[in-house]
Amino acid sequence: MSPDRSGPVLGDRLADAVALIDAPDVVVGVTRNGRRTVMTGGSALAPPTPRHALRYELGSLSKTFTVLLLADLARAGVLSLDDPLAAHLPELPLPHPNSRRITLRHLATHTSGLPRIPADLIAGALLHPYANGYARYDTERLLRAFARTRPRHRPGTRWRYSNLGLALLGPVMSRAAGAPYPALLTDRVLRPLGLSDTTLGPGTTGTDAIGHRTNGVTPVGSADMGAFVAAGSVHSTPGDLLTYLEAYLSPGDTPLAQPLRDVQVPLLRRGWRKRNTHTLTWYQHPAAQGPLLFHVGATFGQQAFLGYHPATHTGLVALATRRGRSCHMITTAYELLYGLAGDPVV
Repeated sequence: MSPDRSGPVLGDRLADAVALIDAPDVVVGVTRNGRRTVMTGGSALAPPTPRHALRYELGSLSKTFTVLLLADLARAGVLSLDDPLAAHLPELPLPHPNSRRITLRHLATHTSGLPRIPADLIAGALLHPYANGYARYDTERLLRAFARTRPRHRPGTRWRYSNLGLALLGPVMSRAAGAPYPALLTDRVLRPLGLSDTTLGPGTTGTDAIGHRTNGVTPVGSADMGAFVAAGSVHSTPGDLLTYLEAYLSPGDTPLAQPLRDVQVPLLRRGWRKRNTHTLTWYQHPAAQGPLLFHVGATFGQQAFLGYHPATHTGLVALATRRGRSCHMITTAYELLYGLAGDPVV
């Protein structure tokens, strides 16, 4: 382990980050030039299965897996990123003209104009924030919700985060490839990248981390995402997530070299003064020696962060079993990755 420019070894910096994150269970791991360092901690007693071996809920980080699958299907000629969504749903009546202008690329980049969630989920989410409205939401209901939703703007003109939009990629890819979304993701992404401990939904008893509400005490059960499976249902271990990041840092060493490169290409500018960039699936921010890319995710009781800095061949995963900003997981992980991006390449 080599010391960084500011003195402490990498392990000390990860230990400091773990101490800053207030959650029952915390894991922070870094891969740097192929060398891994993982630190764990938390306010709760250590679980029977070591924290670094548990499977965690990724929430919206699942979208990076879904869009990588989309890029792979596009490279294989199964579909095109610029296919109209309506072409894959020919039986669905779409009364709003802008709905017929939405492409698969718009869904992946959150530029479709669709809202964050369907209107029929909003009331329940506000009144019962820990109730899982997704579980009873099947694909037929998802498609009906899309059909009656008026896009807020012409597709491709503005960035607006949309779980609804990403969820629609699930049935679209399933129809185009003639296989269920879980099978597609497993066969075309998880297995080729060697992610044997990554699943859609919970794994076997005793291997899954238990999430908690904002108070950090009340446990929260794993969420069934229903038809929103493509938007937020991936569960994974820290080890698999480091393997996943290493695939982005060295695409040529994997069977998905071109799709991994495709999803890292800058596509649009967003944020204050348009300083930040969005690729097909990752947020991209300026940093020392070159941009860093990252994504975050949260479920009813867990949070996750993945980020990587190609110039220094550095990737970082952070996981916490507590919902809410008060645990400081996202800011701590981002600042750690940003700091590592400024270190000299060793």
